[in-house]
Amino acid sequence: MTTFNWHKEAHSQWNEKVSFWNQKSENMWKSGSRKGVIPLVQQHIKKDGIVIDIGCGDGYGTRLLAEAGYKAFGVDLSTEMVEKAKELHQDVATFEAADVMDLPFDDNVADGVVLINVLEWTERPLEALNEIKRIVKPQGNACVGILGPTAQPRTNSYRRLYGENVICNTMMPWEFEQLASENGWEVIGGKGVYKKGVNQETIVSLSPNLKQSLTFLWLFILKKM
Repeated sequence: MTTFNWHKEAHSQWNEKVSFWNQKSENMWKSGSRKGVIPLVQQHIKKDGIVIDIGCGDGYGTRLLAEAGYKAFGVDLSTEMVEKAKELHQDVATFEAADVMDLPFDDNVADGVVLINVLEWTERPLEALNEIKRIVKPQGNACVGILGPTAQPRTNSYRRLYGENVICNTMMPWEFEQLASENGWEVIGGKGVYKKGVNQETIVSLSPNLKQSLTFLWLFILKKM
């Protein structure tokens, strides 16, 4: 009987998605679900600070961080993603293949970190969150994006219902918020990213949990306590 290795399978699957991701990433960051990330980071992390983009993919978001005035570093589990990032963006940022469970940085080195749709793809999110906390300076910040219930990528966890092994867990934004609050972080900001069919005027009057329940993506700003 073969033992399922989440890390190995995740590495393999993301290596296979390099071309697919590269075709989408610029649009996502410029006009899609990630267009609000850099402005939110700029509100909470000082310019010229060290910012580590964890799960950087092909590095487009890391480039935008560098162009916004940060000392930007990108890391990704996928070696193929990192090679693509170096090919396209090593003129402005540094990239390295690394697992979020074991980051190649000293303690308390980063002014901030960015993780967009990363923790949902980890086997042990708390372990990953603690490793992130290790590298962030005291009072430093993390911008974390968690897929909302309406996000299509969540279908990657569906086959678990058949007892099959998957590399996408079902963590919801409100679960992550509680996890972070119980483990050394303060939630100091956030915003939802919604699909076009959601009425923005209606959202304003909803409770935080109901707002999150309609999201494609919820962006959290955390402060390390």
